[in-house]
Amino acid sequence: MEDKKFNIEIFDIKLDTQFIGRNFYYYDELDSTNSFLMDKKFGAKENGCVVLAEFQTSGRGRLERTWESQKNLNLTFSILFTELEMIENSLSILNLATSLVVAQSIENLFQLKTDLKWPNDILIKEKKVAGILLESSSSGSKLNKLIIGIGLNVNQSKFLGEYKIPPTSIRIESRSIIERERVLAEILNNHEAMIYKLVDNPSSMLNDWKNKCSMLGEKICIEQNGKLIYGVFEDIDEEGYLLLRTKKKIEKINFGDVSVI
Repeated sequence: MEDKKFNIEIFDIKLDTQFIGRNFYYYDELDSTNSFLMDKKFGAKENGCVVLAEFQTSGRGRLERTWESQKNLNLTFSILFTELEMIENSLSILNLATSLVVAQSIENLFQLKTDLKWPNDILIKEKKVAGILLESSSSGSKLNKLIIGIGLNVNQSKFLGEYKIPPTSIRIESRSIIERERVLAEILNNHEAMIYKLVDNPSSMLNDWKNKCSMLGEKICIEQNGKLIYGVFEDIDEEGYLLLRTKKKIEKINFGDVSVI
């Protein structure tokens, strides 16, 4: 039961969306689901289509890091947006919103307390259970495609190698084997609801994110291209930037690795 392929029929029964996941592409193996959707040779252009791969040969995280995931145990998938009018004013906070959706979905299903790490990691007991990678393509100044990649450790029970943040999975934390179809449907259902919420009330989404980030108010270190910046995690602004209070000023941070000191 542990090494079981994804059942599309079970997933489809649990999916309750208007457009996200209604076009669903399942693959045994891809280089990466984000790269697959970014490739112009691939014909899928439907807004909200989802690509799931059981295994990625070149899975990527933020800052071009690799994302290792064992076959048939986890969820590695991407969502394509081609009708961007609804979300074009919220693009800068979509990574925060997506991480919030994944965290809330885990809590809804398994009553596991999650924590959010800026800009887009989901933690359980200070261990990483999921990450988000946003990529886009443009024609001139016009954005024509946005892809949200999500990697979630579901049923993996062992992690080899060295990690900046130790990994975990829902299975490890809940001590039970998880139905991946139910988890994916929950995330996509909540993600579509979040898209509408972003249009109507983006500030409430930001407040929800802040309520789940235990780093707020802490002394932190940010690593940017080998440079270390120290200060207090003051807040995030309406664009999702981290506001860092240093001895001299409040700095806006738009990328970097954050750790508590």
